[in-house]
Amino acid sequence: MKRIYIAGKYSAPDVFSVFENMRRGMKMAVKVRQLGYAPFCPWMDFMYFFINTGEQFTLENCYEYSIEWLKVSNGILFLPDWQESHGALEEWRIANKSNIPVFFTLADLESYDF
Repeated sequence: MKRIYIAGKYSAPDVFSVFENMRRGMKMAVKVRQLGYAPFCPWMDFMYFFINTGEQFTLENCYEYSIEWLKVSNGILFLPDWQESHGALEEWRIANKSNIPVFFTLADLESYDF
């Protein structure tokens, strides 16, 4: 099963926009899974803050482990407006540097011959 990292906006100026970004990312992860891939969904990171067992968990921790997932992914799928995200811009740079296939639509992902 091919591992697909999903990238896009997370942060936003207000909580409702953050929730909308999370919803879009999670919804895309479901679609990617339904196509038979193993998605990595950074928007699920919020759970670490709710189930924290006492260790310090920071935003930097999220970035570090997400990038480790990106490095072992078979491809990266960007959501619309990804260019507005500092994190997604960095993920794009890493994917290109690491020769990880980049996709901007589900159709592009589906038609790629891994």
